[in-house]
Formats: sequence, structure tokens, C-alpha cells
Amino acid sequence: MGEQPQIPVSGSPEEWAGIMTGIAERAQRLVSDFVARNAANPAQAAHMGMADSVNIGAAFMEMTTKMLADPGKLVDAQMNLWRDTMDLWRSAAMRAFNGQEASTIQPAPDDKRFKDEAWQQNQIFDFIKQSYLLTSRWLQATVHEVDGLDARTQRKVEFFTKQFINAVSPTNFAITNPEVLRAVAETKGENLVKGLEHLLADLEKGKGNLRISMINESDFKMGVNIASTPGKVVFQNRMFQLIQYAPTTETVKEVPIVITPPWINKFYILDLREKNSLLKWLTDQGYTTFVVSWVNPEADMSQVSFEDYMIEGAVAAKDVVRAITGVDKIHMAGYCLGGTLLSATLAYLKAKKDDSVLSATYFVTLTDFKESGDLSVFIDEEQVESLEKRMAETGYLDASDMANTFNLLRSNDLIWSFVVNNYLLGKEPFPFDLLYWNSDATRMPKAMHSFYLRNMYLENNFAKPGGVTLAGTPIDLRGITVPTYMLSAREDHIAPWASTFEATKLFSGPTRFVLSGSGHIAGIVNPPAAKKYGYWTNDKKSPSAEAWLTGAKEHAGSWWHDWEKWLAAQSGGMVPARKPGSNPKFKAIEDAPGSYVKARAV
Repeated sequence: MGEQPQIPVSGSPEEWAGIMTGIAERAQRLVSDFVARNAANPAQAAHMGMADSVNIGAAFMEMTTKMLADPGKLVDAQMNLWRDTMDLWRSAAMRAFNGQEASTIQPAPDDKRFKDEAWQQNQIFDFIKQSYLLTSRWLQATVHEVDGLDARTQRKVEFFTKQFINAVSPTNFAITNPEVLRAVAETKGENLVKGLEHLLADLEKGKGNLRISMINESDFKMGVNIASTPGKVVFQNRMFQLIQYAPTTETVKEVPIVITPPWINKFYILDLREKNSLLKWLTDQGYTTFVVSWVNPEADMSQVSFEDYMIEGAVAAKDVVRAITGVDKIHMAGYCLGGTLLSATLAYLKAKKDDSVLSATYFVTLTDFKESGDLSVFIDEEQVESLEKRMAETGYLDASDMANTFNLLRSNDLIWSFVVNNYLLGKEPFPFDLLYWNSDATRMPKAMHSFYLRNMYLENNFAKPGGVTLAGTPIDLRGITVPTYMLSAREDHIAPWASTFEATKLFSGPTRFVLSGSGHIAGIVNPPAAKKYGYWTNDKKSPSAEAWLTGAKEHAGSWWHDWEKWLAAQSGGMVPARKPGSNPKFKAIEDAPGSYVKARAV
């Protein structure tokens, strides 16, 4: 990227001129490179947003047609906006007169954008805030109430309407953000110059694409202050490294556990730091704990399939753990896509009359993809075809594609907050381990990803008995009879909890379904010491997710203790602690977290 010029706290006109000249030269070079690169590669231009790859235009055209077909409803919507606006003008006038009029509308309690006191105390900024919130509410309600749209189109227009609303927030513009204006006055505009430096650096880092820096990568070192639970890599193949963690107790439970995380992200979300590491906590409870660390695939793995992830991944890991520990049966757990893989593995093993898995745990896992959450906005026939064409050129789905998709699901937190912090305020990103993990994206092999999108999301074949065939075996989830613990999250937009609940109707064995507070990450990474999110349980068999929740009991504290109690009841007696690498057939290859996880895609 090159040496960055220092922004002086105060400086001569000559110093400032030199800085601005350097910025202008870098900007001109970026624009020239961008134009040349995309003129030579039209497909890349389309990938970078020069084509409607998510088919938004057609969705909004259909919505507009339906809306205009009912002019009465459109007039009603306009009148609602007019009444809200008049109420706002009235309250603003009364506040100017006596200073005590209540607000017409307030931000949601979890909306962090308007936390600066000026948004409440300054009448002008309060008016701007309320105008934005009223218009946002009106626009979302109007789009939501359009009749005649199919469910997929409705979800798409509502999702991208929300993205537009988030983008035009007054907090995202210097002239309407009081915190930024205050910084301009205090630094004499140096914050904007520094912000421009950050913007150019992020464009250079993304080679013409804007890759917003959420963290400073130098703040973290793998194995030192992140993913630092002691252990050894005890096995590896082309698909994964298997990590066995060092025991922290003199004796351990007889039955070990292996966790298969998703390969959409890296495993160390379960091992960010000691105080919130599920892997460290399991080890402290006396479990011989293993985790699969997937490879970050290159182009030469383009033909790696979902079947390969099952046979060379989950099945291989299960066999190695049994061989290392010398037990007949083990516990297995899967997170998100890793859980979907686990369910396929268990159905496959059942068909092969292999009963070496004693229990299965699923964290926020979809098996029935009929209602698959906000991710479905990005998955339809046109978009899948577009992805397949791009993957045919590279051999994989680029890591930035996946990262951008997940960031859009929480755009205020993962996009616009950094636009304000980095580019408008000119600040450095805060060193946050979760954001380091979020920025450490992975690639998806072409063959696997195409199979996954089509058979799970597009056609929902996975939930159908024999709907997919892996390793020559029709997969039937009804054949899974092992005891099952299912943990879902109430605010999960990636794996909606009501959809994950459908697995309780598919599996044939005893199933304990537990619902955690919060979402896809925080609902899982919820250590007991934090005392943040509670959970719900219901031991009665329920015909639907709604019925289950109606009869559920709420508990304070983390679900981790509930899970451990369930695990312990079927983990056998105590045996001497197993040291990683002590089995002569599976000697330590390297220290945890291993080398596979350190390969960065972007």
C-alpha cells in the first residue's frame, strides 16, 4: 500500500498542499487502474456492481406496477406521510415556543446511530432525525403493504428498501452529522483529510473495490491474542486440520467431542479469547475437545464437492477422534453449515449401519430451507446462474462476495458505522476480536457452493427423503436416531429459529430443542460469566415453533450449562486426561490454531 503521509495537527500551507497533492495522485492512479481493469474484463465490471446481479430492478418494477394498480392505497399512504409531517412541524413549533413538546417519533432502543446528545438537545438536529425516521417508517410501511407480490419478490423489495433507508441516514453525511461537524471544528477539517486517506487506502486494499477496514489487522496475532487456546494439530488432509485441545483437568470424561464449524467462516469464532471461548470452556468442563479447521480453498479445489466435505471432512474427523481416544462412540456438534453437514453425515452413517456417533448437537442449523431468512434475498435462479458463471472463471466464490453479503444483513453496524468512524471522523477502527474474525473471510469451492445453493436454498431437496444423494447414498434425515440437542437463536436472520425447529419433525431420535436470546453469533458465543442472554426450554413435543415457544420456560444465564448437563449424562465415566499428540499414530503436527486457519483470502 505504501507509506501513508502523516496528517499534521497544524501545518503550513505548503505542508497541506503536499498532502493534498499526494492524495490527488493516488486517487487518479486508482481511477485509471479501475477503468483499465474493467475495460479489459467486463465480467469483473458486472461483479463490481455495474450490472443488476441481484435482479433488483425487476423486483422494484413489479412492485411499482402493483402499487400503481391501486391508486387509492397510494393516496392513503401519501396522506399518512402528510399527517406525520404536520405532527412533526407542530411539535417542532411548540418546542421552539416553550421547549417542552414531546418528540413525534424516537429511534428504536437498539439504534446506535443517534446516540450523540445533539440529536436530542439541538432542535435542528432533532428535527432532521425525526424527519428521517418518519419518512423511513412511511416508506417501509408502504412497500410492505403492496398487494399481489410473491413472497420472494416481497422480501427482496423490503430488504433493499431497508438498505436504501440505511444508506441515506443523516448520520452518514458530514453536513447533517453533529459529531462530524464538531470534529471538523475541533480539528480544522483534519478529520476529513484523514478520512480521505482511509478511503483511498481501503480502495487500494480492495484493488478498486471499497474494502472497508473494520479493524487494524496488526492488532491481532493468531494464537497469541485470538484463537489462543492451547492445543495441537494432530491430523490433516487436503480438507481440514484436526485440532485437539490440551486438557486443563487431571481426568476427563470418557466420551470426547468434535465440532464441525461452517467453512463459510473460520472456526475460531468459538475461540476468540479465553473469556468467551466455547472450546476452552468445554475443555475446562473435562471434555477431550477437538475442532475441525477447514482449508481455505484455492482454484485447484474447484471440483471439491459437498460429498467431499462429508467423507474427507466430517466422517474422517470422526474416525480419527475415535482412533486417537480409543473409544467406540463420540459426541459430534455442528455450527450452521457445519451442522447441515453433520445431519447429512449422520443420515449417511445410518444407511451404512455405522453407529459410532453417540449424540449430535446443532448450533443454529438449517435442515429445511423452505424459509431460509434474509439470505434468500440473494438466492434465486438468476443470481445463482450469475454466481456460477463467475465461479467458473476463478474456481471458487470469492471471499469478498460472501463477506459483502453478510455485511449487508447488518449494514448499519457493519458498513455505515465504519463509513462514519473511518471516513467522516477520520478515526482508526477499534480493536475488536469479533470484527477481526468477521473480516477474515473464506472462499467457497465452485462445485460445493453450486450444489449447496441449488439443493438446499433453491429446491429444498435436503429436507426431502432421498432428495440428495451423497457418496452413492440417498440422504434421509428421518433415519437419524441419535439423541439430539438443537440450539437456535431467537433473533437469528441467517438461520431463523422457526425454520431450524423443523428438524425436530425430521429426526427420529430424542431431541432437546433450546432457544437462546440474541442472534446467529452472540446467541452461541454466550459465556456464563457474561450474564447477557437467557434461553428458553420446553420438554414437551410441539407441532410448531409457535406452540413450542408458547409453552416454553425462560431461564436466566447461558445455555452452555444446560448443554453441558445434557452432554455429561451420556459421556461415560472419568479417565486420565488425554494429551494432544500422545497417540503415536497421531503425533502433533504443529501448535493450535494450525496453519490452515492462518491463510487469508482477502
